[in-house]
Amino acid sequence: MVFMNAKFVFYILFCSCSFLSIAQQKNKVIKINNDIELIQLKDSFFIHTNWFESKQFGRFASNGLIFIKNGKAILIDTPNNNEQTSQIFNYLKDSMHVTIEKVIVCHFHSDCLGGLEYLNQLGIESIGLDLTKNICIDKNLPVPSKTFKDKLEFNFEGEKVICRYFGPGHTVDNIIVYFPKDKILFGGCMIKSLSASGLGNIADAVVDKWGTTVEKLQKTYKNIDFVIPGHGDFGNSDLLKYTISLIKDESKE
Repeated sequence: MVFMNAKFVFYILFCSCSFLSIAQQKNKVIKINNDIELIQLKDSFFIHTNWFESKQFGRFASNGLIFIKNGKAILIDTPNNNEQTSQIFNYLKDSMHVTIEKVIVCHFHSDCLGGLEYLNQLGIESIGLDLTKNICIDKNLPVPSKTFKDKLEFNFEGEKVICRYFGPGHTVDNIIVYFPKDKILFGGCMIKSLSASGLGNIADAVVDKWGTTVEKLQKTYKNIDFVIPGHGDFGNSDLLKYTISLIKDESKE
């Protein structure tokens, strides 16, 4: 009976992943180059996906988010390096006539702030958790110019943006960004895609508290249409449930 249940769960997840992949094929995709593409999620929301070569993990893709309004943009997480970040910045400016006004970094890993140095040099406001700033100082990494402790809400061209820390998970400092009007949640690397077979890189993870952190997120924001993970396909709130299940599986090992 347990074996049959496991097969059934796998079948459901397989169907969910297949459905999302088909759905995402309908989204407009802008290919900037072989390593960067923009996927139009909804109206002026674009997922930026970049591919990076790592000695440890090989070639892998990471997600960020761009919100555009009135020719101005918020960039959530940078690509892994300054070069790719400059390519996104210049594409937005030259091809879409959009200027990045703010950048939000969701934790201290390079797939969140690998291009922060470039944006800081341009004088663009960068936002991160105060804990992220402290870690960046200790590790001699680029530092966000504006920080907050637990929650930051601000208005960007008439749209409410919420940055929030629920606790440790993928890293001790991971935050989420939520757009309540459009019901879009950027979960970053704290949230796994439905195609993920495990928790991925847990070198800096706090696994024993990760599940509680995601559960707090679930209880706080129940009205979510889109969830963007740090890696893999976007989906809906099922990604939160699936992440918790992966954490429980990891904890049993």
